[in-house]
Amino acid sequence: MQSFTVIRAIAMGMCFGVRDALDVAAATSKPGEVTIFGELVHNAVVLDGLRSRGFAMAAEHVRGVPASNSVMITAHGVSDRERKRLEAASKTLIDTTCPLVQRVHDAARAFAEEGRHVLVVGRRGHVEVRGIVGDLDGYDVIERTDDVQCWPHKRIGIVSQSTAVERDVRRIVAEVVRQNPHADVRAKDTVCAPTKERQAALERLLDVVDAVVVVGGRNSNNTRRLAARCKERAVQAWHVVDETELDPAWFAHVGTVGLTAGTSTPDATIDRVEQRLREIGGSHGHAA
Repeated sequence: MQSFTVIRAIAMGMCFGVRDALDVAAATSKPGEVTIFGELVHNAVVLDGLRSRGFAMAAEHVRGVPASNSVMITAHGVSDRERKRLEAASKTLIDTTCPLVQRVHDAARAFAEEGRHVLVVGRRGHVEVRGIVGDLDGYDVIERTDDVQCWPHKRIGIVSQSTAVERDVRRIVAEVVRQNPHADVRAKDTVCAPTKERQAALERLLDVVDAVVVVGGRNSNNTRRLAARCKERAVQAWHVVDETELDPAWFAHVGTVGLTAGTSTPDATIDRVEQRLREIGGSHGHAA
């Protein structure tokens, strides 16, 4: 039987924005009369629980209007234009937008009002990014340094998706400055503190483990980025949704296993994964 130690990242799992959104949902007395505008969190287990309570869910990028009188805006937020569209249809909005996401919206809007061409560092099509650019008349979404070009604009403003990777944002900003020497380039750091804390905790973890288990939804951007960073650091990583996906064969030649999780992963799911890892490895865990 293999034996290994489990080391938990010192910061991982749900951020306050997600917890607050779930608290609002939990306090909703008549969920059957509410449509959640998108996925409240990018976690299938949590979403199944919301559906079982009676919440309806609608894709936030569909132009139709939900049938229910009340519409819950997720922590990822929506554009002001989308809010006005829903309100014009006489919908009551239950707003759970994370204040750190709203901070990105405000920064992008401020740059636009200054007459700057706005660059949003983030993933194209992501719900948060769609909300940010939805109020902008001119913008570009930058996923990687290869997307940077020389723009004709004399003034450029840069913001980022709240869950972007800080080091990637810094590289992109530097490349924008390099390729646009004619422009006045301003950048505002809008990567949220919980994301920074989880990324820093992972870096510390990668210094002391042989492999990492990353827990989170398949479509969670920040969870995928945690797993990708492990691979960038040449550390074996497995992205699992829950403990049932763990394969004991993975750990045959591993001495230390790190454990981290994305910001939409419930504490209970993390705990079950850790318990299963301890059963496989016959060891106790601790935090790094």
